[in-house]
Amino acid sequence: MAKQGLAVRLLIITNLFHPDRGGGASVFSDLCFGLAGKGWQVTIFTTYPYYPEWRRKGGKSPWRIEHETIQGVDVWRHGIYVPAKPSKLLPRIGYELSFAASLTRSLFRGGRFNAVMVYCPMLGAVSFAGLRNLLLREPLWLNVQDIPADAAAASGISQSGLFNRLAQLAQRILFNRADVWSTISPVMVDRLMDMRKRSQPVHLCPNWLNGSLADCIDRLPSKLGRAPGQPLRLLYAGNIGKKQGLVEFCQLIAGTKLDFQFQIHGNGGEGETVRAWVAQSRDSRFSFGEFLDETGFAQALHAADVFVITEKSGSGASFIPSKLIPAIASATPILAVCDRSGPLGREMIEARLGVIVEWGQPLEEIVTQFSGDSEAMAAFQRNCLSHSRLYRRGFGIDRFELFLKQLTVSDKDSYN
Repeated sequence: MAKQGLAVRLLIITNLFHPDRGGGASVFSDLCFGLAGKGWQVTIFTTYPYYPEWRRKGGKSPWRIEHETIQGVDVWRHGIYVPAKPSKLLPRIGYELSFAASLTRSLFRGGRFNAVMVYCPMLGAVSFAGLRNLLLREPLWLNVQDIPADAAAASGISQSGLFNRLAQLAQRILFNRADVWSTISPVMVDRLMDMRKRSQPVHLCPNWLNGSLADCIDRLPSKLGRAPGQPLRLLYAGNIGKKQGLVEFCQLIAGTKLDFQFQIHGNGGEGETVRAWVAQSRDSRFSFGEFLDETGFAQALHAADVFVITEKSGSGASFIPSKLIPAIASATPILAVCDRSGPLGREMIEARLGVIVEWGQPLEEIVTQFSGDSEAMAAFQRNCLSHSRLYRRGFGIDRFELFLKQLTVSDKDSYN
């Protein structure tokens, strides 16, 4: 435990941090700012802003290590290779390895911390955290937002059986360096329980609606009880990658005679593919725009009747979309195109947040459940708003702080 009177020193390792948006960046940043506000001495090892556009922003040298302080958090930015085609396997491997290699320049920066938390959507970050744990024996918490090897296989980024098996092995070894695990859905907890080798605790720590976006949503009038529009107004907003399969869904719904307006806002590895499809389809029911800022996102949610979330079949327990949380907080029912057995499907069924479409099911009958029954629509809206209370910011940060205190108390050594 840290010596009495000294601030508890926490290192957090993540590739996504303020001012990046999407992919959990806002929640990761919000946790750091929240813990700093509670008196923790928080240091971040991250990279330069690049997400979700997959291009370096700011014009600074990508290989210099730069330091800044944001809302009381010490931020150390490291270079990373940002691939032009992040949905391809070899560029993706280079992306992972470059972050791990870049971070090693800070292997001994700051001395020994009371605890280290690494966010995993990237195995590169986890490998660096594991190396620190091996050399410095810092208590290590692995926070799994995305199970990378599972997601790569399910999304089609990797189609090599040999590579997938090797990636699974590397993932299992790296994950098991950590002393404590957490993840964001019950299905993912079950998946991690099968992977652990040392009986590490696996905490359920859902993400939450970050404070500034919550304020944007709260400033708008309530839409509870509002009847669906004619045509039905659909919205997709957020990251667009391989695992979403968004262009495939667009092709399917375009083949129907449904009366809808589908507004798509986003960026990511497959963003240009979707933009090109919308332009080439010349279907006036579709429109494509850039990734929205928080004010624009809140306004688009308020205007929408239904929020669309797509994920490719077979994604299993690899991830759950963070965009679900702001959608339900705005009382916007969900059209989820996914497997019923996955994290998103289970949550949709248990909380009755809207309608599930499994890939291959006919869309007409299912989608008309939103526009054909105003009472059912109102029930979905109420369920969304009620369920969103589970994702309160204060509760989420308090939960992390509790588990961090348990982790630091378990380490009896003195700290620098």
